[in-house]
Amino acid sequence: MKIILMEDFNPMTHASRGCLKLQKHVNCCSRLSIAFFVCSLWLLIPQFTMADDLVANEFSRPSRQPVEVVTGRSGIVVSETPLASDVGCQILADGGNAVDAAVATAFALAVTWPEAGNIGGGGFMMVAPPEDDVVCVEYRETAPSVVNEKSFIDWENRRHARMAGVPGMVRGMQQAHTKFGKLPWKDLIQPSIDLARDGIVVNEHLAFSLNSVLKLNSMKTEPRYAELREVYAHPKNYFWKTGDKLVQPDLSGTLTLIANEGPDAFYEGEIAETIVQEMERQDGFISKQDLMNYQAVVRPAESGTFNGYTVYGAPPPSSGGVTVLLQLKMLEALKLEADPDYFWNVDHVHLMTEAMRRSFRERAAWLGDPGFIMINEKVRDPDFAKALANSIDPKRATPSQEIARDIPLTEGPYESLETTHFSIIDADGMAVSNTYTLEGTFGCRIIPEGTGFLLNNEMGDFNWQPGYTNLQGRIGTKPNLIAPGKRMLSSQSPTIVKQDGKVKLILGSPGGRTIINTVSELLVQILLFKRSAAEAVDGPRFHHQWFPDVIKLESNDDCFDQMEPFLKKRGHQLESLVDRRQGSAQVIEVDQKTGSITGVADWRRGSAARAVAPSKNQAQ
Repeated sequence: MKIILMEDFNPMTHASRGCLKLQKHVNCCSRLSIAFFVCSLWLLIPQFTMADDLVANEFSRPSRQPVEVVTGRSGIVVSETPLASDVGCQILADGGNAVDAAVATAFALAVTWPEAGNIGGGGFMMVAPPEDDVVCVEYRETAPSVVNEKSFIDWENRRHARMAGVPGMVRGMQQAHTKFGKLPWKDLIQPSIDLARDGIVVNEHLAFSLNSVLKLNSMKTEPRYAELREVYAHPKNYFWKTGDKLVQPDLSGTLTLIANEGPDAFYEGEIAETIVQEMERQDGFISKQDLMNYQAVVRPAESGTFNGYTVYGAPPPSSGGVTVLLQLKMLEALKLEADPDYFWNVDHVHLMTEAMRRSFRERAAWLGDPGFIMINEKVRDPDFAKALANSIDPKRATPSQEIARDIPLTEGPYESLETTHFSIIDADGMAVSNTYTLEGTFGCRIIPEGTGFLLNNEMGDFNWQPGYTNLQGRIGTKPNLIAPGKRMLSSQSPTIVKQDGKVKLILGSPGGRTIINTVSELLVQILLFKRSAAEAVDGPRFHHQWFPDVIKLESNDDCFDQMEPFLKKRGHQLESLVDRRQGSAQVIEVDQKTGSITGVADWRRGSAARAVAPSKNQAQ
């Protein structure tokens, strides 16, 4: 019996479910005097009115659109926002290389996508020079010097100043630029200074993002968020809507300092002083010495083969490269095959879930900051991957508790879904895959006064409870316990794929722990199933992370509906992600026969792909 698992896919007919309607509450009054009185109150207490209105109203997540696809030969930028992609693309057009464009795009995202684009966070930049080895510029945040492995036991507030790790983004961009860049540093930041100073036009995705945080009761009641309200509240105390203008003068000033004085302004100068003052006011941990001591690191990439391609991923303290490669090696051993009729079928979801389950168990057991722990080399061993694959029953789900082995479990963490990724290639073939984050949406929601930028809440990515791993997903294994100066484990998975020594794919995604599985699914679809990048990005996704022992399915279309009873029969537990979307992939694919390059921007968060226009000589 053949089971229909997915109808012919037309993105225009697959609207997201569960969207909430914006309801406007209008108080009607027949007497002019009362109306005048109400209007007077509005003018006297705009902050109160704004907050009440935001709490009372609900608004719609932007609807599904087709993926955006561009083609070219002179360079492509794919990022979370149209304006950031425009900035990066212009840098390429002005003679910059892929790393120059990456630096410019990263700073532009701090202006245009504040929930995750940042200068107060950190991440990983994979760089593939045309004729050299792929490396990772690692600029993950570090733990402040005053913390230890017990500092967050019984701590609950994830939106507090002490949740901030020492930011790495500015040093990371400097490290990449120093090693690979061509254009002057200041020229790469100037477009973002202009955007912040002159203002940006708000689109529906940015409006939804800003309103999502401003509607919260805490935004009205908590003094520590006063600066966030000051920076991001609508100037007329309304909901943000498409076409409004967001001006960020404080951020423009901060970026100007960084452009003129270099990263030392952030780590040793005026900005550093302001960060430390904010820590003292808000009971945070970051010290002046912590900022001065921060260094980005250039590391060799993780690498391995899959179906004849060489896959390069981010090394620890990212778990992305190791875990993605472990999954791919298992799937290769399982001889996963494409179904010509359907995007995913029951066997695909079952076998990939079992690979995810096992890889996330090994992630918890072995991975952390290599400056503090010795990583067991078996996680990189193809024979170990084959052994894990051989433990998979092709017709039965393995309960996650059965593979815990020496990791004690308790009946009973969190890793935010909010990050951002961009992919870039230039005309010479240099490729950049960059993922960075504030951790949670808008980080810890603390803005150092007068700076206009948000601090991360990355301390939540450490294991807080030594030895405590529960069935809900909290991990307490030793490799990722907190220590001063240590980098917290990450799921960020910026990835570059080569074929015969030349770049074939550049990809990555936001999404917390789902990042790893999103990247693996894209690689399976493109490299194994031979779908186009556009089809792979457009298609539905699913996620399993060992604990909780459940497959989380996107609910954006009906492709999973008919397979649910068959997956349950095999022993899987399922959860549909109603009104939640898994990741936001930005993919570039190179046709090595023709030299044509295709950029694909995900529909899930309104991403944008831009191609550099060919020069007159190229056009001829």
